Amino acid sequence: MKQKFSPFLWVTIGLAILLIIAIIAGISMFTSQKMQNKELEQSIEELKLNNEQLQLAGEVTAINSQFAQYEDQARQIANDSIISKYNAAKQKVEQLKEELKNEKNLSRKRISELQNEINTLRGLLRHYIAQIDSLNRENAGLRAENQEIKNKNEQLSSQVSEVTRKNENLSQRMELAEKLNVTGVNLTALNSKGKNEKNITKAKQLMVTFTIPQNNSTPVGHKTIYLRLTNPEGTLLGSGGTFSMDGGSVACSARKTIDYTGDELSGITIYWDVNTTLTPGDYTVELFTDGYRLTSRHFTMKK
Repeated sequence: MKQKFSPFLWVTIGLAILLIIAIIAGISMFTSQKMQNKELEQSIEELKLNNEQLQLAGEVTAINSQFAQYEDQARQIANDSIISKYNAAKQKVEQLKEELKNEKNLSRKRISELQNEINTLRGLLRHYIAQIDSLNRENAGLRAENQEIKNKNEQLSSQVSEVTRKNENLSQRMELAEKLNVTGVNLTALNSKGKNEKNITKAKQLMVTFTIPQNNSTPVGHKTIYLRLTNPEGTLLGSGGTFSMDGGSVACSARKTIDYTGDELSGITIYWDVNTTLTPGDYTVELFTDGYRLTSRHFTMKK
C-alpha cells in the first residue's frame, strides 16, 4: 500500500528547490559580478598607468626641450667636465624618451622608477643650467674686462703714437734748427784772368758764391760744403770725389771746408776749373753738408 504525501510537504519541497535554485543563481551572479569588478579594476589601473606613462613622456619631452635650449650655451663654455656630464644627462633623457615611446604598457614599478629618474634628471638640469649661467656671467665679465683692457691698450698705444709723433716732430724741428742755411747763392763764369765772362763757352772757371747766416742752433766746428754742378744736358761737371748721403755715395764737382763758429759767413766761394766744353743753357747748383742738401738753384748761362 502506497504512502501518500500531504500537500504541505509538496509545497515545502517546492519552496526548498526554488530556494536552492535562487541561491545557486545568486552565487553565480555574485561570482560573475566580482569577475566583472576585477576586470573593471584592471582596466582602470591600466588606464591610470597609461595616463601616467603619457605624463612621464610629456615631462621627458619638456626636459629634452630644456636641454636642447641650453645645448649651444653648453658647447660654448670652456669646461670639459660640465659638458661631459651635461651630454651624459641629455643622452639619458633620450633613452627614457625612446623607452616611453616604444613600451606601450609599463608596470607600476617601472613607472615609479622612471618617475624617480626623471626627477633626478630635472634636478641635474637645474644644476647644469645654474652652472652654465654662472660661467656665462663669468665669461661675460671676462669679455668686458678684456674689452676694457683692450680699450686701455688702444688708448695707451694712441698716447705712445702721439708721443712718438711729437718726438719725431721735435726731432725734425731740431734737425731743421741745426741745419745750415745758405743765402745769396750765385753762379758766375770767369775767364783766364779771373774776370767775369758773359760767354759761357769761353769760361775757364765757374765760381759759386753764397752766404751762411748766423745760426746759434747749429753745432760749431769744421764743415765741408760739397758742390754739384750739372750742365743743361743733366751731366755732372768735374770729379771732386764723393760724399755720403742717405746711406749711399754721391759724386760731387768740388768741395770746401769752412770753420763755422755760429756767426754769419759771407762771400764763401767754391771754384770749379772747366775741363770740358760748356754750352749755353740752364745749369743747376746744389750744395750739401752733414748729410743733407742745403739748396738747389738753377742759373741760365748765355753765349
